Amino acid sequence: MPTRRASARWEGTLREGSGTMSFGSGAFEGRYSFSSRFEEGTGTNPEELIAAAHAGCFSMALSGNLSRAGHPPAAITTEAKVTIERQEAGFRITKSHLTCEATVPGISEDEFREQATAAKAGCPVSAALAGVEITLDARLVG
Repeated sequence: MPTRRASARWEGTLREGSGTMSFGSGAFEGRYSFSSRFEEGTGTNPEELIAAAHAGCFSMALSGNLSRAGHPPAAITTEAKVTIERQEAGFRITKSHLTCEATVPGISEDEFREQATAAKAGCPVSAALAGVEITLDARLVG
């Protein structure tokens, strides 16, 4: 299996500095700063990238589960909201909330929810976020 890579460069102090993060594949490069991470400033942040990874991983895991169960999906759309909070020991990522809508012909709502719950537990990014509360809202559409 491949090993993926990404890099980051930071210049300056925590509050006044800024940096860039990029994927090793060249598919993404984005600026980040204290303001884009802890306030509402322009740019990306590590939590946004974790949210993208979680949404993408969950969607693929759900597709695999549904396909193996005989219900290949027509479409799966997932949004992840990752929360960072200040705690006694400093800032911690505390939550990742997945919201999923899927078009899956021929599946019951109960079976869909079962497969979605299994995908939430089984996706590799969920496993990597084991110390984080992970919640899920999943519904069939279409």
